[in-house]
Amino acid sequence: MKSSTLRTFISVHTWVGLVAGFCLFIAFYAGAVTIFHEELLTWETASSRAKPVESTARVQELIDAVLKAHPQAKQSVFLHLPSRHAPNLSLDWDEELKDGGEIEHHFRLNEAGQLEDVKPYSQMVDFIYRLHYSAGFPLSWGIYVLGVICLLYGLALASGVIIYAPLFLKDLFALRIGKNIKRMWQDAHNAVGILSLPFHLMYAWSSAILTLGVILMAPFQYLVFDGKLLNFVGPDISAAAPPTASGVAATTLPASALLAAIQRAAPGMQVETMAYHQLGDANAQVQAYGKIHQHTVSSTAAVVLSASSGGVVRVVTPAQYSPGTRFLRSLQALHFGNFGHAAVKWTYFILGMSGAFLFYSGNLLWVEARRKRQQLVQPRSGRLMAQATLGVCLGCVAGVSAVFVLSKLAPGELPLWEQRGYYAVFFACVAWAFARPPARAAHELLMLCAALTAAIPLAQWYRSGSNPLQSLMRGDGVIVGVALVAIVFAALYWKMARAVLHRGRHGDPHSVWSLRAISAVEAGQRREAA
Repeated sequence: MKSSTLRTFISVHTWVGLVAGFCLFIAFYAGAVTIFHEELLTWETASSRAKPVESTARVQELIDAVLKAHPQAKQSVFLHLPSRHAPNLSLDWDEELKDGGEIEHHFRLNEAGQLEDVKPYSQMVDFIYRLHYSAGFPLSWGIYVLGVICLLYGLALASGVIIYAPLFLKDLFALRIGKNIKRMWQDAHNAVGILSLPFHLMYAWSSAILTLGVILMAPFQYLVFDGKLLNFVGPDISAAAPPTASGVAATTLPASALLAAIQRAAPGMQVETMAYHQLGDANAQVQAYGKIHQHTVSSTAAVVLSASSGGVVRVVTPAQYSPGTRFLRSLQALHFGNFGHAAVKWTYFILGMSGAFLFYSGNLLWVEARRKRQQLVQPRSGRLMAQATLGVCLGCVAGVSAVFVLSKLAPGELPLWEQRGYYAVFFACVAWAFARPPARAAHELLMLCAALTAAIPLAQWYRSGSNPLQSLMRGDGVIVGVALVAIVFAALYWKMARAVLHRGRHGDPHSVWSLRAISAVEAGQRREAA
């Protein structure tokens, strides 16, 4: 390859990586955490000890109580059946207001059988999941921004392979630790990137399709299919379209009969949610969603029934997927790690955290590449990139840890505290990174990350009154697992903070990470002022 062509690919890889790196760090870090979405639902709701799974015998009682109190809810309600990780039976209904707004209702039955409209105890997991697919931007357009970022991500991967393919075998397992910091970071960056390349290719591709799929179909919808494309792909995207009311009254079958019909239509299906539409009408419909294991990548299944007659409208199981459904559901399963068991989840978690490291280290390499080795004062561009990298990346780490802590310690309305707490910590870290020299900000922000992460098991202990060892004796594996991971990561951030401080004091003074350079510059400024 010509040297000019190689320089072009290096430039593309560098600048695309820098542009996309900040958002992708947040997406990967938050995504790695939410790989354990179901397990963390247990952690966020376990204030003392795990609750027993509520019986499904009260499903119809809950539906009747909601319709009696709110007859207008018959148009559409969403029922959540109890499970090991979400033990409470609940029913969601979005009430439409005259001004166009909505009120979200979450109904449950208390022990006395009375209907309660309760607010979620916590939305920690859902909030971190939103960070994963929006990078913290407003949801209305953040998902599309991240989709475009994923396209740039794919371009960075392709250019990186072209650049480093000739050195693939030679430098794959090289990690030269020594005084040459840039070389060490370069080796680590290349090794992580090459070894996890299939994972990153899958993520870049699947993320772009899942976020921009509808937009990408728009030209075909109007230029090729004359506005009828959604009619063809609709059955592959959703089990059924919501029905319209016929105006003819009809009795809706009890939930027990509908659940029995679902089991006959899809034997072995573990029903998780049931969406009811047009209750009390002849066109009433129930859409049941859950999992059925048939030795396929995706285990998602759906059964659509007539709620008035119990007749089967549609059955969607992995063995019966159409080619389009098989492609979409398998892509979703690969993206979210919804196949296999604990080994797959832990593999995805490690790869996700490695991906976050990839973008963090890429920015640090850019800073090192522009270092002036013969002057104490470094270029402004390198200092600003170092500060931005510290603020955004470490701000995300500290913010996510703060959400965990606030979900246990915050008073009042937890979801509001969790969301505002993340953004308060994140933007405070960004401001601190730009207000302080990079060498000092790096040490201070890493120590903050270590402290907030170490506080996670302590917050759980304070909230529940049981330490992790007692939780282990009770068999609360999720509580113990979160505590162990938090301690490991807190130790890692503390060790990184110590390394940054050591480099600042004893490393090369011709660097933005040097405290000696800062001291020399400040001393010179004091002499000039005197």
